[in-house]
Amino acid sequence: MAEAFSKIFVARWTDMDFNAHMRNTAYLDLAGDLRMMFFQEHGFGPSEFTKRHLGPVVQRDELEYFREVRLLETVVATLALAGLSADGSRFRIRNEFFREDGERVARLTSTGGWMDLASRRLTAPPDGLSAALSRLPRTDDYEEITPPSSSSRGASS
Repeated sequence: MAEAFSKIFVARWTDMDFNAHMRNTAYLDLAGDLRMMFFQEHGFGPSEFTKRHLGPVVQRDELEYFREVRLLETVVATLALAGLSADGSRFRIRNEFFREDGERVARLTSTGGWMDLASRRLTAPPDGLSAALSRLPRTDDYEEITPPSSSSRGASS
């Protein structure tokens, strides 16, 4: 099994909501940061994406909460692969968030793909990026993503 990719974060003042809990968008921000750290460590930092006119695009986020995180608590965020299309153009990534004591506080599942920034269409990623994704551990519910058929997208006008 692939080794988990994880980073440690501290819940900041700007991450808190009115109830003094980590706000939902803070989890989305941490997940985005973690993804970019992963890509950077595997040769796909911001300048490489720019050079290739390619970027990750998230089409759906599903966030589940289990416990609260409060100001200045340590959060460990992990990254795993929950799904991938045959050509790699679409992905489902899972972030798990844990307190320092190991208790899971939240889970984020993000579905997206690789956008060719010139054509504004999803595209298969370059080999190095595909290889990096394949190094991620797979979730227990991992499944191959089947792209929607053109007939299911509705008629264009």
